[in-house]
Order: sequence, then structure tokens, then C-alpha cells
Amino acid sequence: MSVETHKGQCFCGAVEIAVTGEPAGMGYCHCESCRHWSAGPVNAFTLWEPDQVKIVKGEKHLLQYNKTESSDRKWCAKCGGHVMTGHPGLNLIDVFAAILPSVEFVPGIHVNYAEAVLPMKDGLPKMKDFPADFGGSGESVPE
Repeated sequence: MSVETHKGQCFCGAVEIAVTGEPAGMGYCHCESCRHWSAGPVNAFTLWEPDQVKIVKGEKHLLQYNKTESSDRKWCAKCGGHVMTGHPGLNLIDVFAAILPSVEFVPGIHVNYAEAVLPMKDGLPKMKDFPADFGGSGESVPE
């Protein structure tokens, strides 16, 4: 059985990444940091184990910023295109869903929904912050 590989790139294509296998999870984050970083009302994420994510081109163009120690935000220095965010405490990497066109985005959860500015009535679980096994309260909030 072959393992599927999906490729993605920054806005200009100088940085290319590949992810293999299946993501550990997919969903939406509504926290202020993700909204500000993505310049949108919500961030669509795909989470991967670190060994599933490879930079295949342009690593020299990747820059990193840490507003907090829980997120290693990476982008292309040439175009400013956001590529991924490492979450060392979770041992997972969020590769932004929009840069992986061949991955079927099937969200399973909303996190930090208490901070939502764009209500999304889709029937998915809405977590106040994070699930308990990810260090959050585990509390759900209504749609």
C-alpha cells in the first residue's frame, strides 16, 4: 500500500513542502492570534506529525516568528506567503489547508470558538478553547 504525498507552496512558489500520509486532524481555529496572522476571520488548519512534513525547496527563504512559545509561525521571505505553524507543545505542525490543494479538507472541530468573530453553523463540535488532551478546558460552547 502506497502512502500518499501532497505538495504545497508559498504564494510565489519559492518554498515548496510535501506532506505524507494522513493528517492527525483538520478544523478551524478562531483565536485572535490565528485571525491576526491569517488576516482572516478564521484559520483552516491541517495538523501533521513533524516527520510527515518536509521542506523540499526553498528552505533558505523560510523565516520564523514566535509571538508565544506555543507557535512557530513560518512564511516565505520572498513573497510573505504563510506556509506552516509548528506547535512544539503538541508535537504537531499546522500546514495551512489553503496551500495543500490535493488534500480534501474535512474539518472535524472548531477550536477557540469563544473568540469567534464569524459564527459558523456547520454542526461540528465547538470548543471554548482546546480539547483537554491538547491542554485546553475541554469545554464545548453552543453554535
